[in-house]
Amino acid sequence: MTEYVVIYEQASDGGWGAYSPDLPGAVSAGDTREEVERNMREAIRLHLSDLRDRGRPMPKPSNFAGTVSV
Repeated sequence: MTEYVVIYEQASDGGWGAYSPDLPGAVSAGDTREEVERNMREAIRLHLSDLRDRGRPMPKPSNFAGTVSV
């Protein structure tokens, strides 16, 4: 199983968005964090399936994600 970094952002209206820096075009949204996580897993599966179908290489996942305290 491959793991990709996913960034989750809560919108001002309370909804959620998500994207993966490693997979441009794999994005998702949802009303709750749980919903956007489910949707993002499916978006990544579809994105990778499309790349495979077109004979494109699978992107390598990032090795690091972190936070900075200020």
